[in-house]
Amino acid sequence: MAFPPYHIHHLYLNQQQAMPSLSPAEEGHYLVFWWEELPLGHVFIEPGQKISEKEYYKKLAAAIAPAVEQYAKKRGMEAAAKRWSLALQKGDVAGSTALLSVILNPELLQGQPAEVPVSVIICTRNRASSLNHCLESLHRMAYRPQEIIVVDNAPADASTENIVKKHQGVIYCMEPTPGLSFARNTGIKKAKAPFIAFTDDDVSVHPHWVYRVWQGFEQTGAAAFTGLVIANELDTEAQLIFEKHWSFNRGYVDKLYNEQYFNDTLAIGPPVWEIGAGANAAFQKAIFEKIGYFDERLGAGASGCSEDSELWYRILAKGYSICYTPRAVVYHGHRNSLEALHRQLFSYMKGFTAAALIQQEQYPQARYKKHLFRALPKYYFFLILRGFPNYRFRHKTLWSEIRGVCSGLLFYLKNRRKPSFSKNTAQ
Repeated sequence: MAFPPYHIHHLYLNQQQAMPSLSPAEEGHYLVFWWEELPLGHVFIEPGQKISEKEYYKKLAAAIAPAVEQYAKKRGMEAAAKRWSLALQKGDVAGSTALLSVILNPELLQGQPAEVPVSVIICTRNRASSLNHCLESLHRMAYRPQEIIVVDNAPADASTENIVKKHQGVIYCMEPTPGLSFARNTGIKKAKAPFIAFTDDDVSVHPHWVYRVWQGFEQTGAAAFTGLVIANELDTEAQLIFEKHWSFNRGYVDKLYNEQYFNDTLAIGPPVWEIGAGANAAFQKAIFEKIGYFDERLGAGASGCSEDSELWYRILAKGYSICYTPRAVVYHGHRNSLEALHRQLFSYMKGFTAAALIQQEQYPQARYKKHLFRALPKYYFFLILRGFPNYRFRHKTLWSEIRGVCSGLLFYLKNRRKPSFSKNTAQ
């Protein structure tokens, strides 16, 4: 049987809160709720799942309540948030909308500068078509970055350079050494703005993305930021497996990761992989001179991934903070085939394992070895039992993930003595 697609609906509650008309029952739906440019929450409606209007409002309230309560608390409007929830569950759409307006409108952007001091960096390799779509979305932003830099990593041809030439004002540079961390470090050295925002070539950005990144730094003084990543499409089984079990979406409320978080989780190994995704990550440029650049043993083209989480680890270990903000939004194109997903998750677990062992080296008191050699085997043992004998949906990729863990261990043992950074990057 063909896998049913999941239709993504972006529902703007400032325009209507009535239950949307959903297509045939054999298809799934992914509802993302917004108040103008503020993302508030999401809901999955499974194929064949029929919900009444009352059930819809209950799901809506549960999905967006954490975000609404956060914004209400920020302005001392907790009572208004409680009245909103009750009004929505009673079906009082007009009353609910009026209360949301009072709570959320102060968070909307108005009259902001046309340009912000942010260098946007996109590292790419032989994916000119995807890069073109990404650059088109960057040109549609309501607020311009100071510069956009494309780093072409060990290209096989001139296709990337030719695409960049079609986009006015975009800076092209080439990094001949294969590996995402090499490309990222080249982009950092090229950047002139005090803040650096990374995104990927398979991403499109929200019109307010770069402004919200800059705003976050201005308001908090954090060393780094991550933002919300929403799926661009959920048309295939592979895309849905990724979104439900490996999602880059870290929720719709602000989160702070600081020295206290690092110390509180040190005994179990700080789960820095939960902080965000490299597809939507930003840094103060000055932080690289203080804690070092991306570890060139890690990332795509080397260990597989986790060069970003290892850097977040060092930032926290040195006493700096990282913030997550859902207001900085990008849209990610997940791998659409199971074959591509297998390769991706193999690389993820390979890079995850190598990075965790490198982090253990830096801080021996971190308990990553316990996580890798005790908790992780138990986790996969129960997944194998649960999936037996057919290994459907999430369980389809288990063997690729386990092979990735083993490969990551071997990669670490082989590369642990290699230098972390090239000679012309920070030490």
